[in-house]
Amino acid sequence: MAFALRKHDSEFDSQPIADINVTPLVDVMLVLLIVFMVAAPLMTSGIPVDLPKVQAKQLNDQKPPIVVSVDAGGGFFVDKREVPADGLLAALSDGSDNNKDRRIHVRADKAVPYGRVVEAMGAINSAGYSKVALVSEAPTGGAKTAAAP
Repeated sequence: MAFALRKHDSEFDSQPIADINVTPLVDVMLVLLIVFMVAAPLMTSGIPVDLPKVQAKQLNDQKPPIVVSVDAGGGFFVDKREVPADGLLAALSDGSDNNKDRRIHVRADKAVPYGRVVEAMGAINSAGYSKVALVSEAPTGGAKTAAAP
């Protein structure tokens, strides 16, 4: 508590100290910062796929990419939304606001047949999107990387 005690009951000229103790506030803010730092990477990946492991450097860009995922069953997902194969291009144009220069990352489970992944990449490329990259994991199980074809 932040207040002044009187030496004698007859002394009334002492004023209480009006300081705020910010230590609990700082403690709470640091805990919240740590919680968000741990939770943020867990929210970035949407559909669980078992990525192949490849050595490649990371791509850096300002806008977040649109993520097209192909799960183990061969289903297509655009940013966590399941879409039919014929609705893939419509979902991409909605997500990119018809910006053909937007980066697109293709994530596919390693158990998915190669033809299914090429089908998705061919449809994306034929729609006019030129910045298409495959996402893989580093061999040591570290950070995910995107390798441009």
